[in-house]
Amino acid sequence: MVQNWIAAMAGAAILAVGGAAWAEEAPAWQSVLDDAKGQTVYFNAWGGSQNINDYIAWVGDEVDQRFGVTLNHVKLDDTANAVAAVVAEKAAGKDTDGSVDLIWINGENFVAMQEQGLLSEGFATELPNWKYVDTSNPSVTVDFTVPTKGQESPWGGAKLVFFSDTARSGPVDAMPKSAAELLEWAKAHPGRFSYPAPPDFVGSSFLKQVLVETTADPSVLQEPVDEANFETVTQPLWDWLDAIRPVLWRSGRDHPQNYPAMKQLLADGELEIIFAFNPAEASAGIAAGELPETVRSFTFPGGTLGNTHFVAIPYNSSAKAAAKVVANFLISPEAQLRKEDPRYWGDPTVLAMDKLPEVDSGAFAEIDRGIATLPPSQLGPVLAEPHSSWMTRIEEEWKRRYGG
Repeated sequence: MVQNWIAAMAGAAILAVGGAAWAEEAPAWQSVLDDAKGQTVYFNAWGGSQNINDYIAWVGDEVDQRFGVTLNHVKLDDTANAVAAVVAEKAAGKDTDGSVDLIWINGENFVAMQEQGLLSEGFATELPNWKYVDTSNPSVTVDFTVPTKGQESPWGGAKLVFFSDTARSGPVDAMPKSAAELLEWAKAHPGRFSYPAPPDFVGSSFLKQVLVETTADPSVLQEPVDEANFETVTQPLWDWLDAIRPVLWRSGRDHPQNYPAMKQLLADGELEIIFAFNPAEASAGIAAGELPETVRSFTFPGGTLGNTHFVAIPYNSSAKAAAKVVANFLISPEAQLRKEDPRYWGDPTVLAMDKLPEVDSGAFAEIDRGIATLPPSQLGPVLAEPHSSWMTRIEEEWKRRYGG
C-alpha cells in the first residue's frame, strides 16, 4: 500500500521528485532549486472539496521540507476569479510581483490566459519529472483542442461518471445509458435529478456532455464557435434542458451550488442520480462517511467527457522558480500515487506506467480504488471536449434562458 511504498522510497530513490539526483543530470534544474528556496507560491486552486484541500496541504508540507518552498493555497470557488486578477494586474502595468504564482486551470480559462499573453513561456516539458508523463494521451499537450505549448503542466485526469444509491434506486444496470435515457428517467422520477448551475465546472461539464450527445454533428464542436450556426448546433441542447427543467429537483427553480452540494442531496435522499468528473468520487465519499455504502458508479456506454487538468504559471508571477518546483513535484510518482489513492483524492494519474521504475508502477497497481470505483476497462469511451469557446457561449446563453 501507499504507506509501505513511501517507506521503501525513503532513500536515494526519493530524490527523483526533483532533488540532488536531478541536479547531477541537469545543472539548470539545480539553478531552479536554488532560486526557489525561500520563495512563497500563492497557488490559486478550487477550494470546494476537503479531500482536495487536504491533498494540497500535504503538497505544501512536502515542498517546504524538501525544497524550502512555502505553498499558500488560495481557495477559489471559480477559477475565473484568478484569471480576472491577472487580467487586472496586466491592465495596471503590474508585470512583476503578481498576486497569482500558480493556478489550477484548463479549458476556457487556459485559452483566455494564453490568448491574452497572461502565461509564462512554456516550462512543462522542461520539468525533470516530465519524463514520466503519459505523452501518448493527447490531452496532456492539447487542452480543449488548443495546444498547450508547454504553458501548462498536467497533474490529473478526469472522466465524467454518474452514481446512485442502489439501496433506493436499484442496480446500476437499470440506470440511464445516455442523455436521452436520463431525460426519460427524470420524467419518471420527478424531483430526483439536478445539476449545478453554470459556471460551476461540474455543472458546465454536464451541459457539454448533453451537447456532445445531442448535436447533429459533434465534429463542429472541435472548431471555435461560429455565431452563424451557434443556434442551430445548440438547439438540441436547449430542447433537452427545456424538457427536463420541470422535473428537476425543486422544479428547476434552484440548482445545487456544486458537486459537494449534490453529494449531500444524494446522502439525504433528495436526489437519486448525481455525477462527478472523477471516477473515484463515489468511493471517496463512502470512505469519508459522506455517502451510504450502497452507492455505486455507472457511465454511458456511448462515452462520457474526459480531459486533463493542469497547473500554469502567470507571466507576472513573483515566484516562478518555486512554482516550477511545485509543478514538478505534482507530477512525481510519489505525489501522483497519493493523488490517485481514493483515501486522499482518487484522481487518475497523468503518468505512464511503462515509464516508471518497477517499484512505482507496482505501487499504482496495488491501489485499492474502492468498492464504488469502476475499473478503467469499464469507464467507457472518452468523448472529446468541445473547443473552449463553446462553453463560454453556452454559459452565457444558459444564464439568459434559465438564470434569471
